[in-house]
Amino acid sequence: MFSARPFLAFAALTTSALAATYSQVDSYVGSQFLSGFQHMAIADPTDGRVNYVDQATALQKNLTFTSDSTLIIRADDTTVLDASGPGRDSVRLMSNNVYENHVTVWNIRHMPQGCGTWPAVWEFGQDWPNQGEIDILEGVNDQGTDQATLHTTAGCTVTGAQQTGSAVGTDCDVYTTGNSGCSTLSSQATSYGPTFNANGGGFYAMERSNSGVKVWFWPRGSAIPSDVANGATSVDTDNWGTPFADFPSTTCDMASHFGPHNLVINLTFCGDWAGIASIFNGDGCPGDCATYVNQNPGAFTNAYFDVAWLKIYE
Repeated sequence: MFSARPFLAFAALTTSALAATYSQVDSYVGSQFLSGFQHMAIADPTDGRVNYVDQATALQKNLTFTSDSTLIIRADDTTVLDASGPGRDSVRLMSNNVYENHVTVWNIRHMPQGCGTWPAVWEFGQDWPNQGEIDILEGVNDQGTDQATLHTTAGCTVTGAQQTGSAVGTDCDVYTTGNSGCSTLSSQATSYGPTFNANGGGFYAMERSNSGVKVWFWPRGSAIPSDVANGATSVDTDNWGTPFADFPSTTCDMASHFGPHNLVINLTFCGDWAGIASIFNGDGCPGDCATYVNQNPGAFTNAYFDVAWLKIYE
């Protein structure tokens, strides 16, 4: 499922983690995603109304498309589903490489939108939840703003955050929070959904270090740090300003709660979050989520990611 990073990369990781400067170790653009990531044709762990397809099927059905400067992953938007059959065809990509202390920068032009959608950009350890999970970009049903979250085992709480977003819980333990973890909501309207797309998207960055986890967002057209905007060969997170989400290690030992992580980008529908009736209807969506997803393929014309590139630093 995943491959270990070369020894020299881990050696560089140890050095860079002591400072805010990181060097680029991986870069993905266009067709490089097809060789650097796997299409995960698996049952959805979040119980979504989705049918994740393999790479051959995704390419054949045009659910995955690449060009020199674009990765598109999207859901089927033409098929009315049988309620007793598989869910809506969609894509879940997972990186072949794994990373410990690192920085990721995602340049995204468009994200999935619409009732029933649950898009996410995140990373996790294969021994979940013992090796932790970091959600960078996530939300449902076009609601509100982006939500960044940590999911861990017991003994990880977050206090003393220096962030621009709003904390939603401080206990990251999946077992005591019903898998909600500890989250922070962005205060920027353009950080998620239709407003993100109308603005042409933006840049998401995440830093994981011995000091904790930080997540930033810069909308297209704003004052974006030059190393972020240009996908530079090295980045200095000290120059990025206050993150919208800050999960300091003060009361959460990173080494014992987070292991090697694969990176993931996916789109599911309904499930354990978007499909909850009070949330689905509370977001202005009609009826029940599964029926809506089954019967309204045309509602998912805009249910796609358009990724310009991804850069990883250690």
